[in-house]
Amino acid sequence: MRDAIARNYEIIRPYIRRTPLIETDAADFGLPPAALSLKLELMQHTGSFKPRGAITHMLTRPVPPAGVVAASGGNHGVAVAWAAMKTSRPARIFVPEVASPAKMERIKGYGADLVVTGQRYNDALLASERWAAESGALPVHAYDQPETILGQGSVGLEFEEQDPRLNTLLVACGGGGLIGGIAAWYQGRVRIVGVEPAGAPTLHRALAAGRPVDCEAGGIAADSLAPKRVGALMFPLAQQWVERVVLVEDDEIRAAQSALWETLRIVAEPGGAAAFAALIARRYIPAPGERTGVLVCGANTTAVRFTYP
Repeated sequence: MRDAIARNYEIIRPYIRRTPLIETDAADFGLPPAALSLKLELMQHTGSFKPRGAITHMLTRPVPPAGVVAASGGNHGVAVAWAAMKTSRPARIFVPEVASPAKMERIKGYGADLVVTGQRYNDALLASERWAAESGALPVHAYDQPETILGQGSVGLEFEEQDPRLNTLLVACGGGGLIGGIAAWYQGRVRIVGVEPAGAPTLHRALAAGRPVDCEAGGIAADSLAPKRVGALMFPLAQQWVERVVLVEDDEIRAAQSALWETLRIVAEPGGAAAFAALIARRYIPAPGERTGVLVCGANTTAVRFTYP
């Protein structure tokens, strides 16, 4: 799969941004000194890593006249709307009521047809599946399709090129397309640690059960890290190459958002700051001499507003 990720990267590279990596020290955040590398995927088109997978679908699959359809907690929908706009295809995006207003506005801003339905992601997914059957539109899944995983795996490819010295990489997990793609790229050459909200421990529960299982879907990051269960395609990748999953509380995610802003002037949404929360809350403590990577993966939030005189 590593070769497939590299081949796909050459296809999508003209459309995506090679997001920056910054090096800092955990001591800057009041933690024991340790080398940190933060990849700022929140600076990707649409404000998250999701365009990598979305544009892969548009460029490698035949799209019917009805266009594409997607269900999303928010960021995937924004990415599919953007990718459809870039390739001049129609798109209909289904989101649950918990999706943030910022993400809904971005979906509409890219010209997609937005449908708000149900309380959680799974409600939107079922509605999108009905629309796909009725209209013939091409489904673009947020995490459980090969194209999605291949596209998201390019994050790992870039991370390795930008910092080949990494020992450990912390990655937030929702449905698992991102961590699955990154794990497939590294294939055990660095330690991959998943991070999930305690209110949505989907991969944590799946690894304990030995298979994807239904899970609660709540917490501050419910619009991005709270599917009903992890994807079937990524699960074998996680079983083989994700060392473990740590859980973080909502207050710890808020503390990570605040620390990123106060120390680095980085504005991250809750899901985007979850991986960093594992460090701030000391749920993951780097060993002496360890070099730790953190993926800051999303910034679609209304938490910061700018006013002018």
